[in-house]
Amino acid sequence: MTTPHIPISRVELGPEAEALVLEVVRSGHLAQGPMVARLEQAFVELVGCAQAVAVGNGTLALVAAIQAIGIEPGSEIVTSPFTFVATVNAAIEAGVRVRFADISLADFNVDLDAVTAAITPSTSALMPVHLYGHPAEIGALALLAERHGLALVEDACQAHAASEDGRVVGSFGVGCFSLYATKNVTTGEGGIITTNDEVLADRLRVLRNQGMRARYQYEMAGHNYRMTDLQAAIGIPQMERLVGTTTQRAANAAFLSEALSGIDGLVLPSVRAGCRHAWHQYTVRVTPDARLDRDAFVTELNARGIGTGVYYPRVVFDYDAYRDHPMITTGSFPNAETAAREVVSLPVHPHLSENDLDRIASEVRAVLG
Repeated sequence: MTTPHIPISRVELGPEAEALVLEVVRSGHLAQGPMVARLEQAFVELVGCAQAVAVGNGTLALVAAIQAIGIEPGSEIVTSPFTFVATVNAAIEAGVRVRFADISLADFNVDLDAVTAAITPSTSALMPVHLYGHPAEIGALALLAERHGLALVEDACQAHAASEDGRVVGSFGVGCFSLYATKNVTTGEGGIITTNDEVLADRLRVLRNQGMRARYQYEMAGHNYRMTDLQAAIGIPQMERLVGTTTQRAANAAFLSEALSGIDGLVLPSVRAGCRHAWHQYTVRVTPDARLDRDAFVTELNARGIGTGVYYPRVVFDYDAYRDHPMITTGSFPNAETAAREVVSLPVHPHLSENDLDRIASEVRAVLG
């Protein structure tokens, strides 16, 4: 018999989503409407903020946040060099220059001292990334932004329900969440912007609707950033289950960390005190002390039916399209470069069985033991 493959992620929507999608189809109202409003309210309750604004995807959430805040084109935003390219693309799309700050290898997020050192007179905003679902040092970063008079945009695209000291990410600054197909909450494509600023939320709603407050009442040069009710209907039941699925992800991560402890050259993920990790990914490092390098480790695990993901194999600007881009300031970021060489994510999604978890741990030990 062929050993079943354990995927790095798995999406199960369930009958509740089917019922809501059918309700939308039967209503004849497919575009932005009452389902979008329900999803927005679910994020208000999750994040504990005043407003949530749905848009077409997570990248648009970042773009719209930068645009609505009013960051001047040509000014700088400080962010992580170890992230998905959407973080950088969004800044460029909004006409903002990108400057990087190195990360901490403890949680793969921007290092506070490095961010402080990266701030220049041209800096208008900080955009930390809550990578893999672990909060950046967001409380301290919020204070740093306030001290320098900077806007704070949280790239929380992987961090649904993550928190620091009981406060959910997306509530410290302007939060941007992705609802892409493999995220902890998915609508296939989709994004949410969270804020406590009522004026900013109003500006975002006008901006996403071609600049219209009402039909043919134009108040600004806008865009079509809208989400559909079909998309929102898929996400609403997942929001209702999010506490449970996040708890299961944490339990799976705890199992793996116990089962994989003590392997030479395998650095397991840790959680900073006071933080709740959303466990979008369970990401380890395969260091030079391991018996195989990262890429050989991935090859071996995949051959044994264990899905893996390398997020991300290079620092974000280390591609021809970005290396000499006039809107990007590059440099040397040793921790980010180390992470790019060493990271690999193992399955941690909430649909893993006990047998799946046992098998993941057993195969990792077989490969690296």
